[in-house]
Amino acid sequence: MRTTHLVAVVATSAIVLSGCALLPPSSAELDAQARAVVRASFRDQGIAKVERLRQDLVQDGCSTSEEPSDALAERIRTDAMASVRWPTGGQYFGNWIEGERIAQSGRGMTWTDASTETRANGGNCYNCHQIDEKELSHGTLGPSLWHYGRNRGVREVADMSSPVTAPIIQYTWAKLWNSHAYLACSNMPRFGHQKLLDEQQLRHLMSLLLDPRSPVNR
Repeated sequence: MRTTHLVAVVATSAIVLSGCALLPPSSAELDAQARAVVRASFRDQGIAKVERLRQDLVQDGCSTSEEPSDALAERIRTDAMASVRWPTGGQYFGNWIEGERIAQSGRGMTWTDASTETRANGGNCYNCHQIDEKELSHGTLGPSLWHYGRNRGVREVADMSSPVTAPIIQYTWAKLWNSHAYLACSNMPRFGHQKLLDEQQLRHLMSLLLDPRSPVNR
């Protein structure tokens, strides 16, 4: 009887262990496997490094099929706002003509570029937004920016530095620097935070969006 009992116990244990071996991998295990496959599919080339695949808090929190929790979304927004570097000397504006050139250019950050310090990147704004009413083809991922400044009360050149319009000026700068300061899972690039555009380029874009003389506001 003891031998029979022992055999039964061993057989039962084998079945249980076999069942455990057949259990599907967990979500975390699948994620790790997927990351390994993706990472193995890329290589460093020029300035494009495999390290770009590493996700930060924003990318990790916004890459799932579910919306981030309220707590995580608030943390993302808070961290993003803290990352904003305000313009040197409080100078927010540049030249809207240069801003339009930057907005229309999608160039930069590819492996063929000589250096990450090269300040020739474009903003590629037209890929996601309508900026000029006369533009026949533009992206719709982001909202239309047509009359961006006019609709927000910036009607005179002098208004661009007045206390009345200071909130929209600061909002626009922060949005360009790190868009996640206002929307946790924004699709907009973090131009300043990720050093895609430098401070002077951001000033030019500010002028494109807010200067009453720019085609955006005419």
